[in-house]
Amino acid sequence: MRWIALLVCSALLGCASQVRTMDPEQNFNDTAFRPPSAPTVTDVFALSEAMKHFLDVEIEPQLSQMGRLEGLINAIMTTDQLKLKYDASRTRTAADAFDRRAGNCISLIIMTAALAKDLNLTVQYQQVYADEIWSRNGDILLRSGHVNLTLRRRQMDESSLWFARSNTYTVDFLSDEDVRGYRSSVIEEHTVVAMFMNNRAAETLARGQLDDAYWWAREAIVRDADFLPAYNTLAVIYRRHGDLARAEQLSRRLLAQEPENPTFIANLASVLKAAGRDREAIALLQELQRVEPYPPFHFMDLGRVALGRGDLKAAIELFKRELARDQYYHAAHFGLADAYNRLGDITRAQEHLTAAMEYSDTHRDHDLYAAKLERLRAHLEQQQSGRSRVVNPSGS
Repeated sequence: MRWIALLVCSALLGCASQVRTMDPEQNFNDTAFRPPSAPTVTDVFALSEAMKHFLDVEIEPQLSQMGRLEGLINAIMTTDQLKLKYDASRTRTAADAFDRRAGNCISLIIMTAALAKDLNLTVQYQQVYADEIWSRNGDILLRSGHVNLTLRRRQMDESSLWFARSNTYTVDFLSDEDVRGYRSSVIEEHTVVAMFMNNRAAETLARGQLDDAYWWAREAIVRDADFLPAYNTLAVIYRRHGDLARAEQLSRRLLAQEPENPTFIANLASVLKAAGRDREAIALLQELQRVEPYPPFHFMDLGRVALGRGDLKAAIELFKRELARDQYYHAAHFGLADAYNRLGDITRAQEHLTAAMEYSDTHRDHDLYAAKLERLRAHLEQQQSGRSRVVNPSGS
C-alpha cells in the first residue's frame, strides 16, 4: 500500500536554478475552491515589536561590543538568550517562531534571516544535500530536506571592540556532525518563501482543509514557479478534491520533468487507481519497485507487524534496519524500546526510549515518550526495590 507523498520543509528536487518548463497558470483552478479561511501570509520575515525590542534593547550591548554579526550569532547560537527548540508541528513566520522560541528548520532560518536583515547584514540561503528525512501525518508521507544560511557583514563594523574573526558565519540548526561533508548550493529568498508556503499547504492538507491547502500551494508556485514540490502538493490536493483529470495532468507534467522521481510515480499511480485504471496503476507501481525497492517506512511497518504477532526478534531486526536508513527516527527507537521491554531487557528499552524522546520533533511526541520513560524507570525501581527486600528482608 503506497502513501500519498509530499515534499516539504525545504525539500527540493534537483538544483533550484535549473530551468523548468512548468507553466503556473495552466495548473491553477481557482473557481473550484472556496476562498481561504484566513489571508495567506504576505511577509514571512516581518519583525514583531518583541523582535525589535530584542535587537534594540536586550542584545544591544553585545551588538555594540562584539559587532552586529558576532553579536547576533552569539545571541542565537552560543548563548541561552533565545533558548530555541526544534518543533516540526507547524511552519511559523519569523515573528511566530521568535514568540514561541521554536520552529522547524525553515521557520528558524526565516526568523534568523529577519533579525539579520534588520541589522543590515547580508543573508545567503543554502540547500544542503543531506540524507533525506521522511515523516508521516495520517496517510501523507512528508519528505524533508534541509536549508541553512550564511550571514555576512556589509562592511567592517567600526563599532566592534573585538577583532573580527571572520566576515561570514553559517547558521545551521543541525549539529556539525549532521551536515559535515554534504555539499550545498545557493538558493534565492523567493524559493525559501515558496518552501514556507508549501509547508503550510501540506499542514492544512493533513488537517483535511483542502480549500486552504489549495491557496497555500498556489501561493508557493506564484512565489517560485520553478519549485516542483509545490506542484506536487497541488496535484495531491486535486486528487483529494476529486479532480482526477487535473491531478493526472499535473502529475504527468511533473514526471516529464523527472521521470524516475519515486514520489511523482507513486502519486500518479494513486490517481490512476482512484480513476479505476488499475492496469496502468500496476504498471507504474512495478516501475516504482525498480526505482525504489524499499519505500519510506518499509522496515518500520514490517517491524510493527512483527511486534503485533509477538515475533520480537524479527521486530528488533526490522526496527534496526529502519534506523540504518535514519538513525534519528524517533518512532523506530520507540519500537525497539517496546520490543526490548517485552523481552525484559529494561536497560536497552530505557536507552531507546530516551533516544526516542531526544529525537522527537514535536512537543507532543516528546511529552509522550517522557511519560513512558518515567513509568519505565518507576517500574524498574520498584523491581530493584523488591529484589533488595528479598536479599535483605530487614530492609536495613
